[in-house]
Amino acid sequence: MTASGVRASAIHHVTAISGPAARNRRFYEGVLGLRLVKKTVNFDDPGTYHLYYGDELGRPGSILTFFPWDHAGPGRVGIGETSRTSFRVPRASIGWWTQALVSAGVPHDSPVVRFGETTLAFKDPDGLALALVGVDGAEGEPGWDSASVPAEHAIRGFHGVTLLLADGAATGAVLTDVFGQTEVGREGSVIRYEAPGEAYGRFVDLHVAGGFLAGRQGAGGVHHIAFRAADDAAQAAMARKLAADHRIAVTEQKDRNYFRSVYFREPGGVLFEIATDAPGFAVDEPVATLGQALKLPPQLEGLRSRIEERLPPLD
Repeated sequence: MTASGVRASAIHHVTAISGPAARNRRFYEGVLGLRLVKKTVNFDDPGTYHLYYGDELGRPGSILTFFPWDHAGPGRVGIGETSRTSFRVPRASIGWWTQALVSAGVPHDSPVVRFGETTLAFKDPDGLALALVGVDGAEGEPGWDSASVPAEHAIRGFHGVTLLLADGAATGAVLTDVFGQTEVGREGSVIRYEAPGEAYGRFVDLHVAGGFLAGRQGAGGVHHIAFRAADDAAQAAMARKLAADHRIAVTEQKDRNYFRSVYFREPGGVLFEIATDAPGFAVDEPVATLGQALKLPPQLEGLRSRIEERLPPLD
């Protein structure tokens, strides 16, 4: 709990848009060493995959998900968009990762220090802006031992996200009042908020900048950011506070099989989601085989043959 009595909410997952699904899988499994923990479809558009990557268990705060479309046009980062998604790695692993990105031919910047932590920025094949942040103590956390990244250097969930906004005041009020986060620092035009007591996904940086065009959704862009709710009651309390204290409309709850979600557009224009921790990704398949079989929600199971015919191969 924070001093105000609000339970701090860190990032649950980030959902982005990509180009071809097989290329997306090769990068996130083969280069970044994440685990494909769920292979399903976009429940609202079952002609495309919804791919979930994360740590071994798909813990909240480790999950980067994608809607891959073969012919998706490129997005444009601008005002009202997520401009960077950052992962945590052990501080001593930044050198290993720099060499790994060089070997894989991944465009990247030289490491820099931001808020006292070494940050290695790079982009995925669709131009999605990413970063690895060296974190003290992460080496003591479990790491997924993939074929391409040894456990000692593995990504340990999200570090945080950066939002590009015209004005950060109203967004900051939502982060503090609804999600229990605390402003912990400023560097130039970037204001950092933190979910105290959390490890994965604890930081939200607001980059306040004028003169940028509005963002445009497309490949290489983030679709939405989801924050954690312990259960339905916590989610409902956040929704009530948004409506009563911030005059922000929230959608009805949607069952996403692995969590339950509500959505709203925060004051700066970014689409936010509040997602429950339960039931998790092992609800419909064993942990040992997560991500191997195509999983469909009950309402789409009768269309399985048709859906499987339309989906492209992932290999």
